[in-house]
Amino acid sequence: MNRRFFARLILGSFSLFWAVPTIAQNDIIPEPDRRESCDLLVFGSGLAGTAAAYEGLLEGRTVCVTDITDWVGGQISSQGTAALDERPTQRSLLFYPRGYLELRDRIEEKYGILNPGACWVSESCFRPDDGHAILLEMLQEAAKRGNGTLKWFPNTVPKSLEIEDRQIVGAIAIQHQPAPGTPPLNTEPLSRVIEDAYRFEDSDRFDKTIIEFVPANSGRQAADWYVIEATETGEIIGMTNIPHRLGIDARTPLEPTSSSETGDPYCTQGFTYTFAMEALPGPKPHELPAFYDRYAPYYSYELERLANFTLVYTYRRIHSEQPEGPFSPNPRQWDIIPGDISMQNWTWGNDYRPGTAEDNAILTPRQLAATGQLDPGGWMGGVRVETLARGEENAVGFFYWLVEGTTDSQLGDGFKEPHPDHRFLQGLDSPMGTVHGLSKFPYMREARRIIGRPSYGQPEGFTVWETDISRNDFGKDFYRENFSSQEYRELWMALAGLELPEMVAENLTPEEIGRRSRSTIYPDTVGIGHYAIDFHPCMTLSPPETPGNTEREGERLGQGAAYPFQIPLRAMIPQEIDNLLVAGKSIATSHIAAAAYRVHSFEWSSGAAAGTAAVFAGDRDIFPYELVDELPRREPLLEELQWILEQNNNPIAFPKTSIFNNSWEEWQ
Repeated sequence: MNRRFFARLILGSFSLFWAVPTIAQNDIIPEPDRRESCDLLVFGSGLAGTAAAYEGLLEGRTVCVTDITDWVGGQISSQGTAALDERPTQRSLLFYPRGYLELRDRIEEKYGILNPGACWVSESCFRPDDGHAILLEMLQEAAKRGNGTLKWFPNTVPKSLEIEDRQIVGAIAIQHQPAPGTPPLNTEPLSRVIEDAYRFEDSDRFDKTIIEFVPANSGRQAADWYVIEATETGEIIGMTNIPHRLGIDARTPLEPTSSSETGDPYCTQGFTYTFAMEALPGPKPHELPAFYDRYAPYYSYELERLANFTLVYTYRRIHSEQPEGPFSPNPRQWDIIPGDISMQNWTWGNDYRPGTAEDNAILTPRQLAATGQLDPGGWMGGVRVETLARGEENAVGFFYWLVEGTTDSQLGDGFKEPHPDHRFLQGLDSPMGTVHGLSKFPYMREARRIIGRPSYGQPEGFTVWETDISRNDFGKDFYRENFSSQEYRELWMALAGLELPEMVAENLTPEEIGRRSRSTIYPDTVGIGHYAIDFHPCMTLSPPETPGNTEREGERLGQGAAYPFQIPLRAMIPQEIDNLLVAGKSIATSHIAAAAYRVHSFEWSSGAAAGTAAVFAGDRDIFPYELVDELPRREPLLEELQWILEQNNNPIAFPKTSIFNNSWEEWQ
């Protein structure tokens, strides 16, 4: 289509992380085709974005929600990981946000059983396409119940923001649809279309609609609207380059088990293109992918105790022909029945784990600047497309390894046998909803993570650190050997809990005090989560599939059990932009803490908090940071927000949370 062009002045200047020069210049953007007004603009419709929208709609707001894919739900839909990661104690209490509980109820209502896949990794494994349908219906019904308005923009990517006086006052996004006479969406994998999706111009593949998002209100003292960053990689963070971290943090007394003394922005957790495979009555021939030999040296069952095809297949089975069993206590002895469908998400399989400056998936500020993506209007998604393509090939190759492979990179000969009686599911009606059979978007375990605003005790910017949640044994020799005596003392001061005043006043040594057996309790908690610190580390060499490659040394030292934890509001409030809230994997956590702050119920809780906080701030005509800027002194408005969250059955603390309660060791 023909378009007129007009100049749009993008105001504001952001200091790029790692000392890159500032940018402030005019930008030429095509005239928008549509203008849409919102009370809340939510970028990203994963579980965090969906939860934020859900709460906003129940409060009668007009909520605009965008996503690069055409599904809501992120992890449980477009990323394919439709297996709810939950911890036993929290699950036994059903202590979750109201929307997450509704999601669980609707899964059970649809199938007549909560676990239609009869998987053993979770108590609920189901089809990703059903995850999308359930969540979209939840949003539509929330709009009806709350008299809100849902504006859902699938296949839509953020392109440019208009920033004035520390606020986002407008946003430009691009929505794509198939050009006439071309195949439907989801025919090609993401790596082949992502660059096209971020270009303004129509192409042979896509027709584009340029959408301008604007506030539904005007003239307020604080913000006319609120924007929520809930994308899977932290796109709004990358685009604006507000202070943030990426990858490994430097080793400090607050992040004592870091694998790097100085930090490494290129080593993030591995990402995964999931896929579904179906059991057949008998074997079928499988075509060898042209690229298989490149990736075959990577694939493995990983451990001898896991070297069993039935174990791997039923691990994340999302459809079972006999979902109610009976089942042996040992999944190795479970039956795989023709018609059973398994979703694959395996560390030494379809995980792709780049970790160097040559192959990192999420681009750093320097890399973004070098590719022009920090120029106004230059944003192209902030990821390395070549690495996405390698991840797609790696996933397809892993299927071939499962059905025909006989090698094992970690265990050697004699462990892997062919299992050709399965097929790779493809098609728009398949569980992944794609012609190519891979998930619409990779499951991203780690994203750009904001640095919160300076706060008491954290003058460099608020962050949830390893020591805030980990159950690790910090008395091990590793910590004495890697810290000075003063740093080791500072580590134990961070762990001391109620004994800290005595430790300081009497100059006690770490050996003379005990450590708290709970997570840090935050006065500004607005949500909860519980999961292990779970790592899928980057690989040492580039590319990840290099024969003989190893995981980055020391990355798994920080993994292990975590205490039930809280989501502080300060972790959701970025620097430099006052009407932006952050939800999901991009809140202010360290690399090690982020390994726990990433699963399904946490994402929902953070999104519910963001949506509720945005509505609350709008009603009170304040900025979110005004709720916490006087801490540790009392904040009456913060207490009111917390009361509302709890009244809405969105928990902000686990039962019996108290600085005097150290009986959390039994929580599983």
